[in-house]
Amino acid sequence: MEKIICGTTIEVNEEGYLTNFSQWCTEIGDELAKEANIDLSPRHREVITYLQGEHKKEVPLSIRKVGKSGVVDIKEFYSLFPLAPLKTATKIAGIPKPASCI
Repeated sequence: MEKIICGTTIEVNEEGYLTNFSQWCTEIGDELAKEANIDLSPRHREVITYLQGEHKKEVPLSIRKVGKSGVVDIKEFYSLFPLAPLKTATKIAGIPKPASCI
């Protein structure tokens, strides 16, 4: 499927996750965050950068792993991304939905 964000056509799956990470940019991340009703702060961006780094290293993500990362604890992760934090954060980050998410 295709979606137009910021005048750019991006490829997404049926759930709205980017299927090609190379299409992600800060502006697209900002728009995806707006769709999730999240105003990205510098702290949100730190977490997103961490998630993208783990994706590039092909490390499987889970709430527990993110909470033990030293980047953000679980309580803060939920406060930054209140509804389904891992699903929401990975979608904004432009990476696939983790297998640990239903």
